[in-house]
Amino acid sequence: MLRRFILITSALVAGLSVGEKCLAQSTTQSTPPAAKNDYNKSESWLCRPGRQDACAVDLTTTIVQANGKLTTEKWSPNAKAPIDCFYVYPTVSNDATPNSDMNAGPEELAVIRAQFARFGSQCRVFAPLYRQVTLTALRAGIAGRPMTVDRALGYNDVVDAWKHYLEHDNQGRGVVLIGHSQGSGVLTQLVRNEIDGKPVQERLISALLLGTSLPVPKGKDVGGAFQNVPLCHSASQTGCVIAYATFRENVPPPANSRFGRVANKEMVAACVNPAALGGGSGALHAYLAAAGRSLGSSSEPKPWVTPAQTISTPFVSVPGLLTAECVSNGNGSYLAVKVHGDPKDPRTDDIVGDVVVGGQVQADWGLHLIDVHVAMGNLVEIVGQQAKSYLAKQKKK
Repeated sequence: MLRRFILITSALVAGLSVGEKCLAQSTTQSTPPAAKNDYNKSESWLCRPGRQDACAVDLTTTIVQANGKLTTEKWSPNAKAPIDCFYVYPTVSNDATPNSDMNAGPEELAVIRAQFARFGSQCRVFAPLYRQVTLTALRAGIAGRPMTVDRALGYNDVVDAWKHYLEHDNQGRGVVLIGHSQGSGVLTQLVRNEIDGKPVQERLISALLLGTSLPVPKGKDVGGAFQNVPLCHSASQTGCVIAYATFRENVPPPANSRFGRVANKEMVAACVNPAALGGGSGALHAYLAAAGRSLGSSSEPKPWVTPAQTISTPFVSVPGLLTAECVSNGNGSYLAVKVHGDPKDPRTDDIVGDVVVGGQVQADWGLHLIDVHVAMGNLVEIVGQQAKSYLAKQKKK
């Protein structure tokens, strides 16, 4: 159990140690700077349009209704999608080195399936490999045996991939940036350094920075991490950001919360509810792992329906089971997820996604493991609506 917990918490720590501290810490390395990646090479990308690659996967979903009825939802990509999506994945690499190599392992392929491939129904998909800080390095740090890590290497890789995409693939198209945890931290830097206030910002449809603590001034939606890129307030708004960290409604962030807080007392962590962009509560359209576990959750999964039925699809959707609302409890601003279980119906009354040690939920981590899963359907729908709005605006120019 301890080894499993270290693996899980290492992934979560990545969102903080890379996403929020990267700029504050100098690069530590004992060797000359690594050579740049060649993003002209096909193998430098996990996903590119028109390929049979990590994004060409089965996303079939079983819809589990409250009355126990099961139906199947098919999925297919849009080969003629008018916009692009550019994704940076969270900490998943199990490479033995402190920074990952450029060879995709099963962990990189799995996170693409869980967090990104479904956006292919709305956009052309681009997902570069990058030399991220690995789980190995983070586990070593937790154990008191820190490894020499190049904290700028992964960011510089993503910048190079972004510039290659702009030069060779974008062709003036609108683009959505999507990231989670370490990926959100890297994209936050990318937006701040390469997009915010620059001509390319006109092509930014939105940035989905999930599972991170994005600083904004209290009572405002711009002026913290970004000076010209505001938070989103409607699905017709473009050039904006959706950012949040999820916690259970009945297990809010404690005083030692690792998410939903920022260091600057004049700022708060942004919370934009993808289920209700205009504010208030809304229904979450979740796509959860049918096997129950998502990105290493240590919670024990339960049958989706009673009596248990075989579910052969990789994903499950549970309409009406989950809602969310942005809340501040003094310890952080967060997306509070409420589970509307009913013991009288045959459907499960809960979901997994917590970090659990010795039978105890580790409240300071929240539902970080399933930040993306719980709102995947909402996010995909928002991207589709934003794309229509963006293209309509382009026609008027």
